[in-house]
Amino acid sequence: MRALKLHGRTIALIAIIVPLVLVFAYVAMRSGPLAPVKVTVVRVQEGTVSPALFGIGTVEARHSYRIGPTLASRVRRVEVQVGDRVRAGEVIGEMDAVDLSDRIRAQEAALKRAQAGVREAEARQAFAQAQSRRYDKLSALQAASEELAITRRQEREIAEAGLIAAREELARAQSERAALVAQRDSLKLVAPVDGVVTLREAEPGTTVVAGQAVVELIDPASLWINLRLDQVNAGDWRASCPPASSCARAAERPCRGVCCGWSRRRMPSPRNSSPRSCLRVRPNRSRRLASWPR
Repeated sequence: MRALKLHGRTIALIAIIVPLVLVFAYVAMRSGPLAPVKVTVVRVQEGTVSPALFGIGTVEARHSYRIGPTLASRVRRVEVQVGDRVRAGEVIGEMDAVDLSDRIRAQEAALKRAQAGVREAEARQAFAQAQSRRYDKLSALQAASEELAITRRQEREIAEAGLIAAREELARAQSERAALVAQRDSLKLVAPVDGVVTLREAEPGTTVVAGQAVVELIDPASLWINLRLDQVNAGDWRASCPPASSCARAAERPCRGVCCGWSRRRMPSPRNSSPRSCLRVRPNRSRRLASWPR
């Protein structure tokens, strides 16, 4: 009875070990070092072999526009959001005038005062000129002394100089008012070209300095890929290279492109060539590329 038990246990172990050994041998022969080499059969064809370069690039806009105020002021409103399309001449925002309107009214009052000064100077000049002619005639008839005639001529010259000064003061007041009006008009942020909003850096109520951008636009028609190549493969690059194929992964399919130019930049390595491949894409793909973050 005991021998029968041992015999049954041995049979069970053999029944388990043998399939495991067979499975291990099958795996070793199919996927291990003893597996056969996979051979791919293709038809032989004639063709032209041309060299190709590979690099990593980023989609950029060749022309971008940073729109902001020309003087320090506070943002009043921004009419666009990131991704919006705008037309050339469209108002996309406005800055707060603060006290600019009061300064324009004060300058208008100064302008009126300068105009009154010009009229006063003209009246004095006309009177002095008439007196000078009168005393010149009297001096010629010896009815008045020569000293009086000289005095009247001097008064005429002084009146003419005062008229010139008054006119210059009027011109200065007009220029200052025109400058204030131009500043008021520049408070409106206007799109210079048709484009897509890629950045909104300030919100209403934010104070910005002169030259700081509030909104950034790009021209979707000027999108290109800034391609970087390693110095080993870029050694044979020439400006006369034929059009290249560039692949935008986010566009899900290759795009044909042409080389717009290349440049060398000093990098941590001795030299690094950076050819730029300009993409010419369809309008629907331009919209997708234009919505990428900076």
